[in-house]
Amino acid sequence: MSNSPSAPRTGFTRMFAVAGLPTGLKVSFWIWFMGGMLGLLGGILGMLASLVLFVAAPGAATLVLLLMVLAAGVGAAQIVFALAMKEGKRRARLGLTALTGITLVLAVANGAMGVGQAGNWAASLISLAATVLLWLPRSQAFFAAAGRRGNTSSE
Repeated sequence: MSNSPSAPRTGFTRMFAVAGLPTGLKVSFWIWFMGGMLGLLGGILGMLASLVLFVAAPGAATLVLLLMVLAAGVGAAQIVFALAMKEGKRRARLGLTALTGITLVLAVANGAMGVGQAGNWAASLISLAATVLLWLPRSQAFFAAAGRRGNTSSE
């Protein structure tokens, strides 16, 4: 395989290729992708850690385990949506926007109940910034052009 810039990108290397994306979408992609990787990793580690809790408090451990499965699932969804967004899929942009709405609602709920961590607000604001980048004029033009090329099927 050649290392020349004109060599076709396939497989694993294509996953990380962001050439041709507007700058805002490049930034948004990396925020969503890295956030998803951290969420997936945190969820998996949390699931493993919750297994220890089953000895002392099985009821609480079940709840923690379910929350960690949810966290891993949201992280995986972010990764899948980020990769699809990079290809110009409008449904991915809508999915990421919905995830942002959910994180904002959860941050408000955590704040109102006095539970959770300050990191929830930080993650929500970072998600909000990444979402705004998805809807800027250059990003809109990218998704419109991708639709004209036939990359946004009704999936």
